[in-house]
Amino acid sequence: MKANYKFSNLCGTVYRQGNIVFTPDGNSVLSPVGNRVSVFDLVNNKSYTFPFENRKNIAAIALSPDANILVSVDEDGRALLVNFKRGVVLHHFNFQKAVKAIKFSPDGKYIAVTHDSHVQVWRTPNHLIREFAPFNLHRTYTGHHDEVISIEWAPDSKCFMTTSRDMTARLFTLDPVEGFRPKTFAGHRDIVLNAYFSADGKTIYTVSRDGAVFTWKAKPSEEDSDSEDDGPIASTSNTTSELFTEIANTRWGVQKRHYFNQPGTKVVCSTFHRGSNLLIVGFSTGVFGLWEMPAFTNIHTLSISQEKISSVAINASGEWLAFGAKKLGQLLVWEWQSESYILKQQGHYFDMNTLAYSSDGQHVATGGDDGKVKVWNTVSGFCFVTFSEHSSAISAVEFAKQGQVLFSASLDGTVRAFDLIRYRNFRTFTSPSPVQFSCLAVDPSGEVVAAGSTDSFEVFLWSVQTGKLLDVLAGHEAPISSLAFSPTGNQLASGSWDKTVRVWNVFGRSHAVEPYQLSSDVLAVAFRPDGKELAASTLDGQVMLFDVPLGKQTGVIDGRRDIAGGRKADDRTAATNNASGKAFNSMTYTADGRCLLAGGSSKYVVLYDVLESVMVKKFQISQNLSLDGTEEFLDSRKVTEAGNIDLIDTRGDESDLEDRMDYSLPGATRGDMSKRRYRQEARTKCVRFSPTGRSWAAASTEGLLIYSLDDSAAFDPFDLDIDVTPQSLLTVLAKREFLKALVMAFRLNEKPLVQRVYESIPRADIRLVARQLPVVYVPAMLRFVAEHLERSPHLEFDLLWVISLLNAHGRFLRDRSGEHASVLRALQKGLTEYEQLISKLCDENSATLAFLLDQLQVK
Repeated sequence: MKANYKFSNLCGTVYRQGNIVFTPDGNSVLSPVGNRVSVFDLVNNKSYTFPFENRKNIAAIALSPDANILVSVDEDGRALLVNFKRGVVLHHFNFQKAVKAIKFSPDGKYIAVTHDSHVQVWRTPNHLIREFAPFNLHRTYTGHHDEVISIEWAPDSKCFMTTSRDMTARLFTLDPVEGFRPKTFAGHRDIVLNAYFSADGKTIYTVSRDGAVFTWKAKPSEEDSDSEDDGPIASTSNTTSELFTEIANTRWGVQKRHYFNQPGTKVVCSTFHRGSNLLIVGFSTGVFGLWEMPAFTNIHTLSISQEKISSVAINASGEWLAFGAKKLGQLLVWEWQSESYILKQQGHYFDMNTLAYSSDGQHVATGGDDGKVKVWNTVSGFCFVTFSEHSSAISAVEFAKQGQVLFSASLDGTVRAFDLIRYRNFRTFTSPSPVQFSCLAVDPSGEVVAAGSTDSFEVFLWSVQTGKLLDVLAGHEAPISSLAFSPTGNQLASGSWDKTVRVWNVFGRSHAVEPYQLSSDVLAVAFRPDGKELAASTLDGQVMLFDVPLGKQTGVIDGRRDIAGGRKADDRTAATNNASGKAFNSMTYTADGRCLLAGGSSKYVVLYDVLESVMVKKFQISQNLSLDGTEEFLDSRKVTEAGNIDLIDTRGDESDLEDRMDYSLPGATRGDMSKRRYRQEARTKCVRFSPTGRSWAAASTEGLLIYSLDDSAAFDPFDLDIDVTPQSLLTVLAKREFLKALVMAFRLNEKPLVQRVYESIPRADIRLVARQLPVVYVPAMLRFVAEHLERSPHLEFDLLWVISLLNAHGRFLRDRSGEHASVLRALQKGLTEYEQLISKLCDENSATLAFLLDQLQVK
């Protein structure tokens, strides 16, 4: 059993807070999700999350114009410098104060960062060289009297605008200019959110929170001598230096005042596209609008959310707009010309409670406290359907083993069955008297569904075909916490808080039941894939293992010390002595049944070897200090006279009235009702293994974390004694060692070299090379052949390669069809194009021949 599972993706959360950024090519959008960064590829319909983590939730991100460097800054001002192409952290840096905005200059040489009422400009570090101190401060700019909240560079990178809470905007030059004093743009009656330069640098726009847009232009000169001096500058402003001189030396004044006139709302965010002079504004009511400047013509206004829009971005071409809504966790990409969504994703509004893998491992279903069931594609990372029929929190979801059916149990007293072909709720199962369902199980045939109750302590069984109640299993004396059907289908195991596990023979005539007495409350039960072993986790942190046919206990795993960890901010005792959270509330066997994965109210998920009853590996799901329970020891520096700083409610200090108001109803918040504030904790509510055994998922506070086997760690003998360079590759090729040369070419990952080796392999050796090619390179080889098909005239040669590769490695590709779907689709596309081309050519040739034969007969 391999244990080298690495973090691969984060689904279920698409946006938390901070600013959204488009890549320079405009095809992908970067979104901060807690203390990580997710990239949504809008063209290839894929998403992935970088493996690096910030110390706390990210407040601002910036991407360099050449898309090489990503800077992510957390709430405390601690930044990570990341190589964007590789996803590798190059450097950690502390800006010392909270950062509101960070921007790269258009030429990519400088980074401007807000620093309370100051602005710091740093030289951009080199992304290729690891330096000891890569951040060099260029200059610090002062002048604002309150916190700076945005920065905007001029097109030539020689000067920039800043806006502040002091209701002014200021213009600074990058380098000192003789006789230049920073220009102040005053006149707004509320916080100035953003300032923008027009493409020619002759106009500046400022946007304030109260919905005012001021257009600033050069003041008309008062004296003739001034106009004579200004004339040549204005007429020859073509080069960047002259543009800079013009911006710096202009006497700016308000030319026009415009107002959005949106009643009862405030401007929250805005962005500007220089090429098309488009101003995009997001309001606190969830409405956004497009205005064309300088005429201030409203192109369209649209409501896209029930809550305020936190961030807005526009791509380089000006076609796509990206919006993030913090409160609902929404990420939307809108194409304004066609008025259609490119992307519309939303995570669960409250906690994610449960998850289930489909039988092929392609889809994951999740259920949340918001009463929604969402189904995610594991390859793309996108949610493709949401069911919102439930009126209360979802407690369990389960796929039928055969067929496209998904079941969900909820605290609203219903169990629902959803058809994943037509996307509809086709069955609703209810009990004779209303009860809350806490757990769910589906038998292997998919004909019977069972749900456990927290109120009446009974297990209900329904027929999926008819929707009728088949049986009610009574016997437990406390709420039922977990249910599991045996993979063989004959037995149903139920775990309860009455310290027993009962194994019911539900389909036999005798209705025999075998109770197992345990030492503490049962939290979760799971059957081994062969149905011969049953695992039950208890409140005292132990996992009991039972032999089902013999009806006796075979082993015990003591996991208290393994899962313990993380001291909460209000805990009176240290993490090691705290009893809470030292139990597993979810378990799952691996596909081969040799290992057991377990998680609970802790930052750890633990993998155990069942036979030896030892821990194989411990995974820490989060390093995020914004969550409770991620620190082993509390920081004594945070303790003040008023108590721990983390426990002080700072909502009253928010600038917007709606952020200061507390609309929560008494008793409506999950958690301890006696607390003034509910802080999110790092914990997993559900863990599940993929049926393929190559990945597992955890429903955690941060979203749906997916861990996959790390193939890069696979042993490859070609790494050992070959000095892999283009010269050595050509030498190996000259010796006619084709397999070695091909693998070396893939190691170097240079397409011209791969093509040279590929076309040098003789036709007779293709089958042999394809059969001996290590499986690690099979997907890369197929992708190369698919690309070669589209642009090469060597059709028969390419087809021989395709046949040989599929014959030799077809089973490997079929077992991982979801993983390599993009490669197979690319191959299918190339083959289909050739098929159409050849059939068209054949049709033309047969028509020509028929015509020539007719002509012969005429003569």
